[in-house]
Amino acid sequence: MDVEGIEANNMDPMMKMWVSFVGIGLMVLAAVLVMFARAKTRGFIRMSLSLIAFVLLLSGMICGLVAIV
Repeated sequence: MDVEGIEANNMDPMMKMWVSFVGIGLMVLAAVLVMFARAKTRGFIRMSLSLIAFVLLLSGMICGLVAIV
């Protein structure tokens, strides 16, 4: 399986670990960003921060899937 030019089957275990850490970090950052957006902002800024958090969450999920495969 070829994901973004990286063959997941040929990744060594340390590289998979770092990719999974990046994925976890992106998901945590997305959660913190959503909590901040809902607690402290209104209107367009709130929607923008929520959209950025959603993109970070999807990126984290992709990293997690790459690390699993």
